[in-house]
Amino acid sequence: MNGLEAQQCMEQLWKEHCEHLRGDKERRAEVEAQCMTYGEVSMKYGMAIIGEPEEGGYPVYIALHGGGYSPTPHINNQQWEFMARIYKGSVQSGIYINPRGVRDTWDTHANPESYSLYDRLIENLVVFYGANPNRVYLLGYSAGGDGVYLIGSCMPDRFAALHMSAGHPNEISLANLYHTPIQLQVGIHDDAYDRNHVTVQYQEYLEELQRNDPDGYVHNVYVHVDKGHGFRDNSQEDQTVLIDNRYWLKTGKETRRQVDSNAIHFLQGFVRDPLPGRLIWEPCVRLEFQERKIKTFFWLRAEGQTVPESGEKIVVRLEADKNRIVVESNTCSVPITVLLRDGMLDLDRPVTVLYPDGHEKVHVLERSLKTMQETLAERGDPNCIFCASLTLDM
Repeated sequence: MNGLEAQQCMEQLWKEHCEHLRGDKERRAEVEAQCMTYGEVSMKYGMAIIGEPEEGGYPVYIALHGGGYSPTPHINNQQWEFMARIYKGSVQSGIYINPRGVRDTWDTHANPESYSLYDRLIENLVVFYGANPNRVYLLGYSAGGDGVYLIGSCMPDRFAALHMSAGHPNEISLANLYHTPIQLQVGIHDDAYDRNHVTVQYQEYLEELQRNDPDGYVHNVYVHVDKGHGFRDNSQEDQTVLIDNRYWLKTGKETRRQVDSNAIHFLQGFVRDPLPGRLIWEPCVRLEFQERKIKTFFWLRAEGQTVPESGEKIVVRLEADKNRIVVESNTCSVPITVLLRDGMLDLDRPVTVLYPDGHEKVHVLERSLKTMQETLAERGDPNCIFCASLTLDM
C-alpha cells in the first residue's frame, strides 16, 4: 500500500464510520435524547446550535457547571440550568454544550466514567452535527473549573484551548498542556480552598513550564479586583483585574488595569494541531482513569495495562528533513509506540529513531489497514487515523 492508497483508505474508513454511526439506532437515540450512558452513570447535556458553520465545521464550546458535592441533586441541577445560558450569548457561531455532572460529588465532572463520555460526546458532535474536531473548547466555573483542570490535563489532545474560572487544580500536573492553551480566572477575594492564591501559584507553575519549553504552555491569568467567587468572565465589557498577580501574591498590594476577560473571546482564537511535531507526555495523568479506554495521546500510545508512575515522562519530536524520530528523554516504565501517517514522515523511506544515549535504530515501516481501523475505532477522529506504528525501545 502506497501513501495515496493509504490516504484514500483512511478517507473511506472515516466515511463508512460516519455512515455506520448515523445508522446505529442506539447511537442516534442517545443523540436525540441528549443523554449518554456509560456503566452505571448517565450524562445529560443541553445543546444550542448558534449561527452558521464556519470553515471546517462548527466550533464546540463545552461549558461545565458549578456545584459539586451535594446530598441532593437540587444544587447541581440549578447550576446546570444556569450554565445553559451563561456563556452562550458570546458565541456567534458554534455548538454550545452544557453537560450535567454524572454524580453529585466534588468531582462531578471528572468521575472515572466522565472521560469516556466526553470522548463519545465529541465524536457524536462531529459525526451528527458537523462539528470541527480541531475547534473543541472546554470551559467551566467553580466545580466546572475543577473539571477543566482535571479533564483538560487528562485529555488535552481533544481540545483547542481551555478556560478555567474559580476552580481548584487539586494538585493536578499541567505538563500535558504543552500544546493546549489555558486561561485561568479567579476573584481576588475567592479564598475558599485558597482558590485565589492557588490560581496565581498555578500561573507561576505554568511560567516555569514555559521557561523550560518556550514554544508551548500558552497561558493567561486574570485575578479580578474587588470580586469574590462570582465575577464576570462572560461580559462584553472590560473588567478590572490585577496588573501583576505575582506581586499581589507576594505583597498583598493591588495594581489595576482593564481587560477583556470574556472566556469565549479567549478560546475562539485557537485551533488544535492534531499532529504537532513535538510532544511532552506524562502518561500517568492520561491513564490513571481506568474507565477511559483510550491509551493514545496525539501520536503516542502507551502499551499494556500498567499505569505509569507519577512523574514519568516522555519528550519526543519528529524531524521530517532527516526522516527521524528523536527521543529527547523517556522515563516511562511502559512501552511507548509512535503512530504515524503520511505527511508526518516519509513512510516510503527507512525511519531512524535517535535515543537519548545517542544510539540510533533504523526501521522499515509498512502501512497497515489494521492500524488504521484500530486508531479510528479508538479515537473516532478523522485527524487521528494512523497507518503505521513503531514501538520505542525502553
